[in-house]
Amino acid sequence: MTPPKRRICTPVLGLSPHVHQILSLAMRSALQRLFSMFPNSLPGAGLLLLRLVCGVLIIAGAVTTIAGAPRAQTLILQTIALPAALLLLAGLWTPIAGLVIVLIELWMALSGATGIENAVLLATNGAALAALGPGSHSVDARLYGRKRIQIQND
Repeated sequence: MTPPKRRICTPVLGLSPHVHQILSLAMRSALQRLFSMFPNSLPGAGLLLLRLVCGVLIIAGAVTTIAGAPRAQTLILQTIALPAALLLLAGLWTPIAGLVIVLIELWMALSGATGIENAVLLATNGAALAALGPGSHSVDARLYGRKRIQIQND
């Protein structure tokens, strides 16, 4: 009689390898379905420029706010906005980071913590990035983008 096969569990969340593989494929296909393609050339460069401008402006605002620390609410919001801006710069989890930016900037605009023009501009950029996606020059495109498979005839 052969011994029963042992299930090997991954250390992350204690999932079996089969469940881990299914969840990984589900996440990958969910992002692929969210964005039918990751545009390259000129549209991809435009999305990269949009990500860079939005990320740099948010980081600059967060650093000056954290250094000055005028109010606790603004300090907390900028501390949350800083990692979201870093994710935008890298192009990682762009839809989530864009939505976080939208919520934070709208909160700051409505509470009067910052100038309304800057907050509306950054909230609009975040919404555009959440809707359009990161483009081909991003970590999301490398992780979740469509792959081209070359089949060679031997």
